[in-house]
Amino acid sequence: MKALSLKQPWAELVVSGRKTIELRNWETRFRGEFLVHASKNPNKKAMELLGYKELPLGSIVGKATLVDVKHYKNMDEFNSDANKHFATPGWYDDKAKGFILKNASRLEPKPLKGKLNFFEVG
Repeated sequence: MKALSLKQPWAELVVSGRKTIELRNWETRFRGEFLVHASKNPNKKAMELLGYKELPLGSIVGKATLVDVKHYKNMDEFNSDANKHFATPGWYDDKAKGFILKNASRLEPKPLKGKLNFFEVG
């Protein structure tokens, strides 16, 4: 099965169903269910802003289904999805892609080393 590493708190927001768009600046043809991996290095500022003190790191924490990829054409379109992607305030990339997620769920954390892009988990 494939997995995708996200920094905390975004991994938590995905598995809790609050974050339904994962932002990347690269394209993927992959569609389907994947494991959500929380990377070892959290975004401490975002965790503080969102009220999280401690979250699992370096572990598979859930799963979700990638159903489509949205190509943002401008900052207004990007900002209109702010409540779905939870980007850090002021962050915008003209190459931004929104991975549209459905059916997210939490799993018991299982330690695993992450990798870039989608990666295979034995």
